[in-house]
Amino acid sequence: MRTIGNLIGFLLVALTTHAQDDLIHKISLNSADTTGFRFTQVITTPGTPVEDQGSSGTCWSYSTGSFLESEMIKKGGPPIHLSKIYIARRSYEDKAQSYVRMHGSLNYGDGGIAHDVINMYAKYGIMPYEAYTGLNFGNAKNQSGEMQAVIKAMLDAIITAPNKGTLTPVWREAVSGVLDTYLGKVPETFTYNGKKYTPQSFAKEVVKVDPTDYAEFQSVTDIPYYSKGTLMVPDNWALQQAWNIPVEDITAIIDNALRNGYSVSWGGDVSEPSFSWKNGVAFVTTTPAADLTADQKANLFKGPQPEPAITAEMRQKAFDNFTTTDDHGMQITGIATDQNGTEWYVVKNSWGTKNQQEGYLYMSKAFAAYKMTAFMVNKNAVPAAIAKKLGW
Repeated sequence: MRTIGNLIGFLLVALTTHAQDDLIHKISLNSADTTGFRFTQVITTPGTPVEDQGSSGTCWSYSTGSFLESEMIKKGGPPIHLSKIYIARRSYEDKAQSYVRMHGSLNYGDGGIAHDVINMYAKYGIMPYEAYTGLNFGNAKNQSGEMQAVIKAMLDAIITAPNKGTLTPVWREAVSGVLDTYLGKVPETFTYNGKKYTPQSFAKEVVKVDPTDYAEFQSVTDIPYYSKGTLMVPDNWALQQAWNIPVEDITAIIDNALRNGYSVSWGGDVSEPSFSWKNGVAFVTTTPAADLTADQKANLFKGPQPEPAITAEMRQKAFDNFTTTDDHGMQITGIATDQNGTEWYVVKNSWGTKNQQEGYLYMSKAFAAYKMTAFMVNKNAVPAAIAKKLGW
């Protein structure tokens, strides 16, 4: 049985570094003072300014929230700064309920996937940033480590059902109270451009994005292609399914989306030595990452280099041995060419603008295909031949 000591032990997690901070620190040395990469953008989809998710694992909300902002502009709407923390907060509430119902046999934390944004938008609506910033205790940026440690400790205490094996009907209010304390209470109504809205009416009347317009994709070898299967990653607390496609369809869909003015919400692994946030480039090395010598690592970012052809077997091996995990989400916003004429994806991150590409990076198509765990696009962005195979 858990004791107050156990609870305090959990709360001490608040003093540790946040997982997102760990990721940024891990890849911070993947860089060179100067690089030989030269890029020219050839396709740019509409979008909004780069943001900073701060010390929080909300990349999924920032990347897919930015994706929704682009979708609004694509449909002829105004560029609006949406509240990514409102979406994240609603996700935490639903995730807490699922965690308790599963008696703790489910992942709980900051993390999420693109579909969480769409699901929360459909269920709870959305708000502009100025109506709900999530900055409630004098903090200039998100800081969620302590909050999540407190909530996780509460949930783990709750699932022991200390009141003679029966849960009270008010535990959800206790969780909401913690969220209110750290993020601020969610207003029932707010005023935007002189008109009063609820989150639901704002979604319907201003954002005007249909949540049924979007499809999520994965690529694994143990689910039949062009059918749906559960995304087997820890952050899929909703146990949602995604369409499974062969590896060659990954870039086929992304390319078609970008060439038709649609952006892409991409989730995957960025812990490779060849992912440099400082330099703003990401690609796949011909030598496996674990076998790179110190000299090879020192010269990784001197300029474009050959990449391997990405196969289904490579992807599955990396997924199964944990060298590909769902550790980050970003928005693919365009296409650029390097000095050799090779096409790369232009990617918008949510770590602020203090890298060499002012908050963006250039990701090779091989990297996008190899390290992807899931991605989301507007259904209209899927090539007709692939849509037909999906039965659409």
